[in-house]
Amino acid sequence: MNSVLVGAQWGDEGKGKIVDFLTQDADVVVRCQGGDNAGHTVEVNNEKFVLHLIPSGILWPEKICLLGSGMVIDPVSLVEEIKNIEGRGIEIRNRLFISETAHMVFPYHRIIDELLEKNRGKSRIGTTRKGIGPAYADKISRTGLRILDLLDKKSFLEKFQRLVEEKNRYIQFLGGEPLDWKEIAEPYLKAADEISTMVVNTAIWLYEASALQKNILFESAQGTFLDIDFGTYPFVTSSNTTAGGAITGSGLPPHKISRVIGCMKAYTTRVGEGPFPVENRELSEMLHASGREFGSTTGRARRCGWFDGVLARYASLINGFDEVAVTNLDGLDSMEKIPVCVSYEFKGKILKYPPNSVRQLEECVPIYEELPGWLESTAKVRSFEKLPQAAQNYLNKLGMLAGAPVRIVSVGASRDQTFFVD
Repeated sequence: MNSVLVGAQWGDEGKGKIVDFLTQDADVVVRCQGGDNAGHTVEVNNEKFVLHLIPSGILWPEKICLLGSGMVIDPVSLVEEIKNIEGRGIEIRNRLFISETAHMVFPYHRIIDELLEKNRGKSRIGTTRKGIGPAYADKISRTGLRILDLLDKKSFLEKFQRLVEEKNRYIQFLGGEPLDWKEIAEPYLKAADEISTMVVNTAIWLYEASALQKNILFESAQGTFLDIDFGTYPFVTSSNTTAGGAITGSGLPPHKISRVIGCMKAYTTRVGEGPFPVENRELSEMLHASGREFGSTTGRARRCGWFDGVLARYASLINGFDEVAVTNLDGLDSMEKIPVCVSYEFKGKILKYPPNSVRQLEECVPIYEELPGWLESTAKVRSFEKLPQAAQNYLNKLGMLAGAPVRIVSVGASRDQTFFVD
């Protein structure tokens, strides 16, 4: 069975942990889009791993991981991540493959990202400043460099020199300092030597794996409402984070996907700017005080709010969820009553789905149903039946709002704090 795991909110839903959990039944795990702006945290045997480019499935021995053509990859950052994981005793090099047609991120992308965000002032987007947007802009304008370009070093240097000279003019226009192309090229040439044996045509690789009946798991980065087409534009990322992105970012045909799983927290979080109808300061303070909800990539405190059923409903409509994974249920263990947003009110109208206009979304007033809390720890629970009845009712409510049954529940950071719902 080939499955896609999609974030149903604004990212940070715990996808890394759920992918790690699902990898036990997979043969191959694939990242299809995004870059090192993603941060997937997995805890195994009391050891914490934060992965930015490499799929979470790499933490399982003998599992194969792919970086798909829809990604934008900084080869230098990738090599650093590989060495960091290998330094912790995990063998990678025979289990990780990289699409030769994935585009690359360079220092000038990060500088442009930084300068653009700075120049926006109060209109800033809240980018991670990792250069992801500018790299995708180069891809769309057909001026970007791909992994396969790096492997032909002579040709790469010719193209790279021209590109850096062009980018320097733009950087200076934005108020930055020009770069020395020779200086920044050197670490990329070294990275090419490190990754050359891992580079493949991933579309052919996946076709052959599928023909052999291998179980393939697609790991999306970010979340539905950061999608470039369906998210809260312009406060979005620059790739397709929805289930369709798994197809366009990998090369596997749509009919080969058997299952779409929506991953969502038991509440809602958001990093950076943009509308957030269910945001709640008291909940944010409680979660931050307990050490939760700080970004894996930026370290920024996440904005927190109650579960948003309007977003869940729309995410399911767009992605076609067959089932749902709910994480961070234990974050609500101390709540006596838990509000759940079931619809919005906008200028006297009741909305089942969010408006596409961010201005209208900012004016939406959430309509809540209040559910009883359970006021006991769920951290040691390992089955749905052992959860407090109020927690079971809460999960059933979330599944109803998302239009798909809850099949996976997480009650803590560790790998063993996750279980299937029969």
